[in-house]
Amino acid sequence: MSKRDQGETFLIDLEKLNSLNSNGCPACGHKFNLGDTAVWACGAWEGGARVIHEQDAVFDHRTNGFVERKCYSAKQDRIP
Repeated sequence: MSKRDQGETFLIDLEKLNSLNSNGCPACGHKFNLGDTAVWACGAWEGGARVIHEQDAVFDHRTNGFVERKCYSAKQDRIP
C-alpha cells in the first residue's frame, strides 16, 4: 500500500513545490510554501485525490484517508 493510500502527511520539498504551485492548493487556493505539511485528500473537485495543506484536511477513520475539511463537514451534516 502506498503512502498516498495510507493517509500519511509529507513535507513540500522543492520538486513538489515546483510541480504543485502552478495551480496552488485546491482546498484553500493559496500557494504551497517550502516545508508546508500536505496530504493527499478527496474533496468536492473532480478527478480523485489531490495534494492539499494538512490544515485543510480531516482524517476520516471510516475510509482511512484524508478528506477536505469543507467536504467532510458537508458529509457529516447529511448523515443522520
